[in-house]
Amino acid sequence: MLQDDFITLTLEKTKNIALIAHDNKKRELMDWCKEHYETLKDHKLCGTGTTARMITDQTGLPVKGYNSGPLGGDQQIGAKIVEGRIDLVIFFSDPLTAQPHDPDVKALLRIAQVYDIPIANTKATADFIITSPLMKQVYEHEVINFNKNIQERAQSL
Repeated sequence: MLQDDFITLTLEKTKNIALIAHDNKKRELMDWCKEHYETLKDHKLCGTGTTARMITDQTGLPVKGYNSGPLGGDQQIGAKIVEGRIDLVIFFSDPLTAQPHDPDVKALLRIAQVYDIPIANTKATADFIITSPLMKQVYEHEVINFNKNIQERAQSL
């Protein structure tokens, strides 16, 4: 691949963090946010529906709320990733309960992977990420130059 096949994305010191939890994991996420309050207060937080409201109510952390997951919140978070407005996703998902919006969840996980966004699906992973020295510094990473990729595909079709 050529140098212009990639672009560099920069995560600033203040990260944009999405906080999401399935119903059976909301309590666990609330407890996690309380445990990591001192770190989270220095970042910009957003989340889906009820989760965002619960975090704000129970921790005092300001969390911008989007729609609930089944009503498009996961897709809203995914769109913010594409726009470069989400740097990290903490998503306490419930692997033992079927979710009516499972395709939306899978789409969110896929788009986070496409844009090389750190995503934690478990408390242990979230603990490792939030305590990483990278949380307190600028971080640059390369992703595929999608605009160039789209132009090349359009020309070849």
